[in-house]
Amino acid sequence: MTSTEVDHEKPGRTSAWERAWQVLAPLADLVTPMAVRVAASLRLTDLMADDAVPVEELARRSDTDADALGRLLRHLVCRGIFTEPEPGRFAVNEPAALLASDHPSEMRAWLDLDGFGGQMDLAFTGLLHTVRTGQPAWETVFGAPYWRYLAANPKMSASFDAMMAAGADYVADAAKGYDWSGVRHVVDVGGGTGALLAEVLRANPDLRATLVDLPETVERGRQYLAECGLDSRCEFAGQSFFDPLPAGGDVYVLKRVVHDWGDDEAVLILRRCAEAAGQHGRVVVIESGGGPGDDPGVTEMNLRMLVLCGGRERTVDDYLTIAAEAGLGLADVHRTALGHIILDCTPPGP
Repeated sequence: MTSTEVDHEKPGRTSAWERAWQVLAPLADLVTPMAVRVAASLRLTDLMADDAVPVEELARRSDTDADALGRLLRHLVCRGIFTEPEPGRFAVNEPAALLASDHPSEMRAWLDLDGFGGQMDLAFTGLLHTVRTGQPAWETVFGAPYWRYLAANPKMSASFDAMMAAGADYVADAAKGYDWSGVRHVVDVGGGTGALLAEVLRANPDLRATLVDLPETVERGRQYLAECGLDSRCEFAGQSFFDPLPAGGDVYVLKRVVHDWGDDEAVLILRRCAEAAGQHGRVVVIESGGGPGDDPGVTEMNLRMLVLCGGRERTVDDYLTIAAEAGLGLADVHRTALGHIILDCTPPGP
């Protein structure tokens, strides 16, 4: 028996390990976060509904092992997620209700290990590689670079598109953050499945639009905008935004695109927009973040972008620097109610 074990057995005494774990556990524990993600992936909240369900029945509904599922749920109960009103029967409590598929927060999708949200978090198992090399971890974890992996996996690519379109309040906030009056034609560059365009077109009935993204994503966008009854006012360009863009738009908008890329790629994307906009168009960059370096939301996203794809979060000054390198000036910059940064950029004159 070691001295640590002796200390652990003495009443009123705690070992050095216990004292350290009490401090670090909230930051270092991986068991609980993974347990929550598994519960989300299995849709346990949906399967319980409003009932206390025996673990054997819940295992049948979720196609899982009853003993393993019981161990998972008992750990989550101890952490305050789900309840066990009587032995072997589990029910939803207020925290567990946040994992319902129809909850407006859409947290279940963000945590689902079978979808992009969970895969995005699993990329952090390669964080050591990123810190040692400065390179994204995605390829180390999943076997292919981020964008190539998505292109080769249609199901994951569709999950990515859905997540980028999620959060209706944030999409609406971004759409309302720019004054579209006087704009006749907007080109949404890297616009995913058209969630932003739908908001803008609904609010501006005389506006026409072009959706630019990779071919499979654009096809999903065509279907979505058709379901919204807006496709007759849209054109669709399935292409890379590193190639020359459709010319003639009044506004070229990039919503949460630039932060996906390092500085060299970001400059090229902005330059393509400037070329297509010509002398009379605008380039509108919509991003989040841009706060101080001690803002935990910004620091987390900054690290996340590096781990996933080599991108980065930027301050307003950072965006102005890369915009200037792309040949763009600045007409206006402001923040929206929900924290989006809107940069209204002007191409160079004749």
